[in-house]
Amino acid sequence: MRIYTRKGDEGRTHVIGGRVDKDDIRVEACGTVDECNAVIGLAVATLNDEKYRDLLEDLTVIQHELFDAGADLAQVKQNQPYIQASMTSRLEERIDTYEEETTVLRQFILPGGSPEAATLHVARVVARRAARRVVTLAKQRQINNEVRRYLNRLSDLLFVMARVVNARAGVADVVYRTSGDLTD
Repeated sequence: MRIYTRKGDEGRTHVIGGRVDKDDIRVEACGTVDECNAVIGLAVATLNDEKYRDLLEDLTVIQHELFDAGADLAQVKQNQPYIQASMTSRLEERIDTYEEETTVLRQFILPGGSPEAATLHVARVVARRAARRVVTLAKQRQINNEVRRYLNRLSDLLFVMARVVNARAGVADVVYRTSGDLTD
């Protein structure tokens, strides 16, 4: 099978149920979910230590679920939803479990710490952007609304995972310190 088909050369692409312009909001939402998946793949590649086995297992499941989310978003006519409420609930359970390893947040923290945590922070902001794209899509077209909830919870989980990685690596979170008077 060839990787190129030449069918998209004129600016249109295939989604489940038809063809749309490549800059269609449906394609933008799917593409941003795919981008999030790729950054999570980068995080998986950097977390090659036994102390992160549980995170690796969770992230691998999430990567498969992000393909499911893409399939949900690519459907012109909503048929069978792939992302289920039980998947979102599982993310919440993982957040609760991982939060037990972190200190209580009393200040904002900057993305960073260890390189592995920084990669998870990048995945987090891409997940947030994907959620925004899905919100825009949902205003215009019918979607499986559980995808929106799933992505919202995923960004929370990635934030907590970044903090866990720093904690396990013995690296402090980077605390935000204002550079000026915020009252003006």
